[in-house]
Amino acid sequence: MAFKLLKTEGHARRGVFETPHGNIQTPVFMNVGTSAAIKGGVSTMDLREIKCQVELSNTYHLHIRPGDKLIKELGGLHKFFNWDGPILTDSGGFQVFSLAQLRKITEEGVAFQSHMDGKKIFMGPEESMQIQSNLGSDIAMAFDECVENPAEYLYSKRSCERTTRWLYRCKAELERLNSLPDTVNPKQMLWGINQGCTYNDLRIEHMKQIAELDLPGYAIGGLAVGEPAEIMYDVIEHVEPFMPKDKPRYLMGVGTPVNILEAVHRGVDFFDCVMPSRNARHANLFTWKGKLNLNNEKFFNDPRPIDEDCNCPVCRSYSRAYIRHLFKAREMLGMRLCVLHNLYFYNELMEKIREHLDNGTFETFYNEYRETLEYRL
Repeated sequence: MAFKLLKTEGHARRGVFETPHGNIQTPVFMNVGTSAAIKGGVSTMDLREIKCQVELSNTYHLHIRPGDKLIKELGGLHKFFNWDGPILTDSGGFQVFSLAQLRKITEEGVAFQSHMDGKKIFMGPEESMQIQSNLGSDIAMAFDECVENPAEYLYSKRSCERTTRWLYRCKAELERLNSLPDTVNPKQMLWGINQGCTYNDLRIEHMKQIAELDLPGYAIGGLAVGEPAEIMYDVIEHVEPFMPKDKPRYLMGVGTPVNILEAVHRGVDFFDCVMPSRNARHANLFTWKGKLNLNNEKFFNDPRPIDEDCNCPVCRSYSRAYIRHLFKAREMLGMRLCVLHNLYFYNELMEKIREHLDNGTFETFYNEYRETLEYRL
């Protein structure tokens, strides 16, 4: 599997990444289905219509329920929820460090209690790779330590060193698993994760170290956790020159449409975020003229679609007034329609970014929308 860089404009990149389940056109937004489902009643039958290329699922949650061994017995994650496109699974590290209770970190891994039932669980690099191998995703993320932000410099430094050692163990274990005769996806790929909190010197040094493993892709982790956007952009600008040019770059957990525009402008290729679906479940919507909240009284008799410039199945069929009524009546359809719209908007945003990169006009597009998309309607 390989990444092909097709075109650049400044730091922005247009590429294509090969996976066992199809090529991914980049830059790309990955639709988040934490437990093998996108919250809001969106099925895999909807994903193609809303222009989804890649689905992201969560190792921790699927290990807890229904269990990765069951998913393997049923043929892997692609068959389990009927998606024939590429899938990325995160390592479970972020959830272990953010959701789990009474965790204890050692060189071997992390012992913790399930956030659901208090069951004692241990997860280290090998366990994370074994779970992801059972799931059979196309891209498996390395198991890393997600430190609090801000964190003390010395602790962040030691954490980066441990994350690097864990990455070597992830690589060795996934190579072993991929060689087994009963593995779900023998071409599963490991991507490394850059850490270092907001300390640029740690970020750069860690990126240099993990780049030596020559993995198929690399991510910037540990951001979008409460720090100002300007600090996140600054970290990207410092790390990007040390990320391999011939490998895809993934900014984990980001973000708003403007965050994505800014990160593409700085050389990032892959994105994921729960924001479009989470906001949609509360009637907060993204449009090409800015953001709107359908709970506002002014939309109660508005006959227009959510976005007059949008061609999603929702905007082709329903009015703001009707969807607002669904929320007020607590009908589940309201959430579903809004989630479909927001995900379509994100995927179309990426499509337009790719088109403008193809045409050499991304800078114009970036300057036109970097402020417009933040406007509140």
